[in-house]
Amino acid sequence: MHEHDWLAEQFDTQRNHLRGVAYRLLGSATEADDAVQEAWLRISRSDANDVENLGGWLTTIVSRVCLDMLRSRQARREDSIDFAATVRDPRGDPEHETQLADSVGVALLVVLNTLAPVERTTFVLHDMFGLPFDEIARLVGRTPAATRQIASRARRRVRGPSRIATEVSGHRALIDAFVGALRAGDLDALLRVLDPDFVIRADASVAGTATETRGAEAWAKGAIAFARGLQFVHPIIVNGAPALAFAPRGRLVRVMTFTIVDDRIAAADLIGDVSRLRTLELSAPQL
Repeated sequence: MHEHDWLAEQFDTQRNHLRGVAYRLLGSATEADDAVQEAWLRISRSDANDVENLGGWLTTIVSRVCLDMLRSRQARREDSIDFAATVRDPRGDPEHETQLADSVGVALLVVLNTLAPVERTTFVLHDMFGLPFDEIARLVGRTPAATRQIASRARRRVRGPSRIATEVSGHRALIDAFVGALRAGDLDALLRVLDPDFVIRADASVAGTATETRGAEAWAKGAIAFARGLQFVHPIIVNGAPALAFAPRGRLVRVMTFTIVDDRIAAADLIGDVSRLRTLELSAPQL
């Protein structure tokens, strides 16, 4: 078999793995496909005769392409949080994107999108795909020791607090019940988790002007009627506390944080303003 044909065959056997690496690095199925295609163009012009670990070599090349794309994205001063409005691509398949995001974990994708390019690359390649630090160091242009520190820093950001207090775990259950009641259209169940004097605040990015609604029953009746968008709601940790992320296809649009008093939700804040979102410490639950 001709060397080029052999290499193409080997690349095809690795394609799904390489696409998985690229998707976790880029957070976009369309961009991941572009990265895999660009990697093949580079690989097809290379000499693979002396490569001992072909799978690792292919992963490294795809990762280098993705790192270049992440740096280019950052250089264009795109938001550090990957909002839906900035990543719409007419070539993309929304249903496929949603399936991919769900398979990885939407909260994890949201948090990965807050990392710097080298942090994201190091975390994904080491913690998710098991590449050794020596290989990653060559890829990102750092020493192995520095790369290990970068991975540790990224890991802390992704995973958040190492321990979640019992009361916070209880808050998570309360918020899950809140979402479940809304999705089921169960008014009674919703009112059981809300304080009667419940207040919900939304910043101007959500409704054009900042709003505040008071009273659990009045708000709950209206919320149940417009709960379809909850298909895009996912649990996330914000500033160390359970919250909700509104993230179609893994792209963060807004966050809802909660104030819990006496095992009831006393207040909620809906945040969509980019500058405010940037100040939040996001981490993925149950990692």
